[in-house]
Amino acid sequence: MKRNNFMEVKFKAESVNESFARVCVASFCLPLNPSIDEINDIKTAVSEAVTNSVVHAYPKSDGDIVMRVEFENNDVIISIMDQGVGIKDFDKAREPFYTTRPDEERSGMGFAVMESFMDSVDLEKNGERGLKVILRKTLKRSALNKQSC
Repeated sequence: MKRNNFMEVKFKAESVNESFARVCVASFCLPLNPSIDEINDIKTAVSEAVTNSVVHAYPKSDGDIVMRVEFENNDVIISIMDQGVGIKDFDKAREPFYTTRPDEERSGMGFAVMESFMDSVDLEKNGERGLKVILRKTLKRSALNKQSC
């Protein structure tokens, strides 16, 4: 297996596709021999990132989400990208319990959940519009640890 393998998938920003994203990322990561806990952490963080795009990126229109998963040595790097309305204040959005949708009983814990399950969570503007959430997790049991460079 190549050390820097990747895949990219594009899907509609609809809540039914959140489970697809979870299964897709889990399946792609299996050759790295992650532990059950590691794969569950990744799936949970991906679920939160995709849900944030579905709920917040396109409030009055349809749109797409692009998920890119790549391996860099023992790290899994997952980018969830949309072309939606974006986030004006990254620091505010990362505060626990902050939500732009209190009328929909949103908890405002999406980024806190992602940060609790991943080694790092970075936010970037995705071009002129939209958001790119970059999730990184170092796998401890990775099959890559057993391969020579």
